[in-house]
Amino acid sequence: MIIETLSWGKLEVDKEQIYHFSKGLPGFDEETDFILIEMPETPFGYLQSIREKGLSFLLGDPFAFYPSYEFELPDDEAEELEINTEVIVRCVITLKEPVDQSTINLLAPVVLNPVVHSGKQIVLHRAPYHTKHSLLQEQSVVDGKDGG
Repeated sequence: MIIETLSWGKLEVDKEQIYHFSKGLPGFDEETDFILIEMPETPFGYLQSIREKGLSFLLGDPFAFYPSYEFELPDDEAEELEINTEVIVRCVITLKEPVDQSTINLLAPVVLNPVVHSGKQIVLHRAPYHTKHSLLQEQSVVDGKDGG
């Protein structure tokens, strides 16, 4: 299938590349199907809507930026996503000028099951993270606040 994107023009994608978000993403409930465009040899990628060419999110591998990042996926979320072994975790990045002001949302990771191609952005209600951690330096996380 061919999808149109603002950033990359027309892309040919296989159905196996499509991740289904049964409830969409927060603020985009109607958009339920996305492809993950990985940027080789970098911790970055994009989550691109297959219907809405202007809707994409810059994602980052949180473990590349915050090696101590961890959370326990609630059982009901793991069951909904049918996660048994394989999982991909990415977080939404907000680019800013200057670039050293860019942030990563560790509070609400995007969790993907690459086996059945399901996905969900999950808010970690009981985790010590928030939505705007500095992207370029790991800072200690204390009571949901970082040093930036």
